[in-house]
Amino acid sequence: MFDSVQALVAEHAQLQEQLADPALHADAARARKVNRRYAELSRIVHAHTAWLEAQDDLAAAKELAKEDDAFAEEIPALEEGLGQAQERLRRLLIPRDPDDGRDVIMEIKGGEGGAESALFAGDLLRMYMQYAQSRGWKVELLDQNESDLGGYKDVQVAIKANSTDPAQGVWAHLKYEGGVHRVQRVPATETQGRIHTSTTGVLVFPEVDEPEEVDINQNDLKIDVYRSSGPGGQSVNTTDSAVRITHLPTGIVVSMQNEKSQLQNREAAMRVLRARLLARQQEEQAAAASDARKSQIRSMDRSERIRTYNFPENRIADHRTGYKAYNLDQVMNGALEPIIESAVHADEEARLAALGDE
Repeated sequence: MFDSVQALVAEHAQLQEQLADPALHADAARARKVNRRYAELSRIVHAHTAWLEAQDDLAAAKELAKEDDAFAEEIPALEEGLGQAQERLRRLLIPRDPDDGRDVIMEIKGGEGGAESALFAGDLLRMYMQYAQSRGWKVELLDQNESDLGGYKDVQVAIKANSTDPAQGVWAHLKYEGGVHRVQRVPATETQGRIHTSTTGVLVFPEVDEPEEVDINQNDLKIDVYRSSGPGGQSVNTTDSAVRITHLPTGIVVSMQNEKSQLQNREAAMRVLRARLLARQQEEQAAAASDARKSQIRSMDRSERIRTYNFPENRIADHRTGYKAYNLDQVMNGALEPIIESAVHADEEARLAALGDE
């Protein structure tokens, strides 16, 4: 793996030259891609430099130890530091998900449990918004379908980062959230104090940077407009501002009614449609490719439950990674990082194992 570092260092230098060229920034899409790649390679270059320095320090200590025993005492710590530097570089050289630097579109949908599932969908939305805020991300509400008793039958948001570093991208962290989330608690509607089990579904899609990335033939779209409705079905608008777009070749349907403007709802619907089509293309490509190229975390059936939120025990458990903690109250306030890190680590281990098999 380390033989490839020099090529990456050379590519990093080339990208640095491109970023200094004003002509690059005339093309926003290309500049964004170059910035992302440069940020990704910068981490590798810095880790490589640290590894080389650790090697030099250890070699110097061994040489000096021949004449001064004091330097011999430093050797174990320097060897440990070299091992840590090497492991960090090794992990950074694991082939990354090319979408890690992308922003995401997230959909949260009520599942089994009726009103309680909708209430939990609202709780999950708040949890993700708090987590996004802790990372300095921006959350944009695209559409919502509120339930009669509170919460959401379904809600869609766009989450955007403020960094070009793929490792800090929204998709790099939230791609593991797609799946069925199970909640165990006493619902607000329960009069006898019984614990109920409900489920809520979460879908996460990498957002398309530029519309040209996904080719959509306008003749393949069926666009309907209608009046927006709120909880209980009452009309909340006197004009046909809500939009439903059907992509005929795939059957994908996207509806938007959050904005009062038909144009704004149409633009939001197209953003979601492009994200869904991109995800569909990637899933088809992944299915046709070698299993070694797929993340074991991401390739799990999204219909399976991925996590349980047990309120009576204040317990959170991730069923893919084995992570378990008794700080559910903190998690619901956005303290998701340890859970996400467990998924990232499991993903890295799977990718390392795949490289070993190859």
